[in-house]
Amino acid sequence: MKIQIINGPNLNLLGMREPDIYGDQSFSSYFKRLQEAFPEIGLHYYQSNVEGEIINKIHETGFDYDGIILNAGGYTHTSVAIRDAIKAVRTPVIEVHISNVYDREEFRHQSMISAVCAGVIGGFGLNSYRLAIEAIKIANKTT
Repeated sequence: MKIQIINGPNLNLLGMREPDIYGDQSFSSYFKRLQEAFPEIGLHYYQSNVEGEIINKIHETGFDYDGIILNAGGYTHTSVAIRDAIKAVRTPVIEVHISNVYDREEFRHQSMISAVCAGVIGGFGLNSYRLAIEAIKIANKTT
């Protein structure tokens, strides 16, 4: 099983950025914990602050991976292009948020990508990623 995790803009600052919202752990240290927890899965990680690079990664992995976990950051609320990329590929995409977006600013309550994702997980801190991996594992057992 292969799962691609894609993080969007500003998520390279996890551990430093707004720790009251996002926590104090970097994603790279959390990713190592995910790899230890799921040794049977080929977990791959990619982060970009650039919309087109995120789209390229979705295209690159969207036909031969078992799942994509996408935290599109601020692009969640604005990017028709990322939405179209998700819709264009066969690999199921799980939309992930570290925070509960409904407990934040009004503009974060609307997602451009939710409707074309297989599911949405948010509000559980970095554990939202772990829950998304579990969801992909369950979905792949039933197919």
